[in-house]
Amino acid sequence: MTGQLDRWERLLERQMAAAPYVLLVISMVLSLLIDGRSWLTVTLVAVAAAWIRLVPRGGLYVAGLVVLIGVLCTRGMWFASFFGFTGYLHSWQYLKGTWRFAGVTATAAISVAAYNGGLPDPTPSAIFTYLFFTAAIVAVVGVFSFVGEITTERSAERKRMVAQLEKAMRENAGLHAQLLVQAREAGVLDERQRMAAEIHDTLAQGLTGIITQLQAAQQAEDWRRHMDNAVRLARESLAEARRSVHAVGPGQLEAAPLPEALREVVARWSEFNGVRADFTTTGTVRPMHPEVEETLLRTAQEALANAAKHAGASRVGLTLSYMEDVVTLDVRDDGAGFDPERVRDGGGFGLTSMGKRVSRLAGTLEIESEPGGGTAVSASVPAVARG
Repeated sequence: MTGQLDRWERLLERQMAAAPYVLLVISMVLSLLIDGRSWLTVTLVAVAAAWIRLVPRGGLYVAGLVVLIGVLCTRGMWFASFFGFTGYLHSWQYLKGTWRFAGVTATAAISVAAYNGGLPDPTPSAIFTYLFFTAAIVAVVGVFSFVGEITTERSAERKRMVAQLEKAMRENAGLHAQLLVQAREAGVLDERQRMAAEIHDTLAQGLTGIITQLQAAQQAEDWRRHMDNAVRLARESLAEARRSVHAVGPGQLEAAPLPEALREVVARWSEFNGVRADFTTTGTVRPMHPEVEETLLRTAQEALANAAKHAGASRVGLTLSYMEDVVTLDVRDDGAGFDPERVRDGGGFGLTSMGKRVSRLAGTLEIESEPGGGTAVSASVPAVARG
């Protein structure tokens, strides 16, 4: 299995090396097919390919790459949609410190201008929107690149540890080597699953909320309120991403007990989505083990996110019930509903993540729904008191 993992890593490296050329060809083909044939476009693409292939990596290379991206974007927005990603990847990979953000920012500014058909009008709202989208792209690229670096560093650290242990235990190569390989693979898999779940529960939901607020801002007179909400969501998502990288629990549970944290989550969700949401607590409230409280909080966030994206509900209700042996969270909405059997056969990552979180605590997750009949999500976990 170690050899297989190494082959996967080498395959990924080859794919990353080929990605700029693939994105460049895709951009050129779409530009020629949709925007019309142009030998100038083909010539510029050939120059960009030669630049990527021949110029040594460094600051000069990235500067020239960004300039070429800007020139190609004048030939069609497809170069911003596809080849522009090379600017983000190589700026972060081949520059250091603040120069990374300089390269990413320049690429983002070019891409946003290409999408808008040119530089913004000299009005406060147009300039603010242009700067906001540019900053949002830089923030997203920075967060995901930072998470990728942390994951790579942890993987390298695991490799070093495994190598040291293998050297120390080489005399017992048989059983010991097998146990080491299994431990390494289990650790990598657990870390990937944890990071995937945390990214989904923080960044993905935060970005979905940002997009919703920006779309609302385009159609509303009080666009500034939606912009403020989007900025606040972006900051909170960035903070949660940092907490996830360091395996720290949700910030809401550090500031307040679980019922108050859930009440705040429900109120914020209702404000952002314009849907009535009620929260109720039953039973005797008492502190639970941090993992129990985190599981219930994340389950509530995912259920609310699904209600916002898919249900089209006019009312949502959450009930947190403290019983003698279990703690139960019920989330109900009066939305469109769905067929649970079809979701079980090919459900999204969110429902799968909820189920895994609850099952890790020996709990149960039940989902009741039918088309046109709303949805009810019930998570029940053991009532393990805080130590």
